[in-house]
Amino acid sequence: MDTRTAAQRFADTWQHGWTHHDLDALATLYADHAVHTSMPFRPPHHGKAAILDYIRWSFDGETPITVTFQRPLVDGDRAAIEFRVHALDGHQPTILAGCVFARFDPDGLAVETRDYWHTEPGESDHTQ
Repeated sequence: MDTRTAAQRFADTWQHGWTHHDLDALATLYADHAVHTSMPFRPPHHGKAAILDYIRWSFDGETPITVTFQRPLVDGDRAAIEFRVHALDGHQPTILAGCVFARFDPDGLAVETRDYWHTEPGESDHTQ
């Protein structure tokens, strides 16, 4: 699979998967030996199972309202994809904005990903 196709599939699946907390869909994106780092100083998650455990933990207590992933920027076997999420964290509106960097294998599976993101309190109007 070419990287542009793999990266767009990654963005589209993450947009759906985050919106619906669909771990099964997200699992289809990663190679079994993939490594994910969330934020620069956290320890990496090694393997698909560890990545899915981290995602499950991240979704706990969150209710997404809107999730958008931008068109990937692709170079070689790598892509950068910006995202923005408006959610309720408990009962507090929150905005999360960030970027995921992914490297794909020839089958289009992510073998290495890392995120940089920031959250801030959201608007009281959840329709944004």
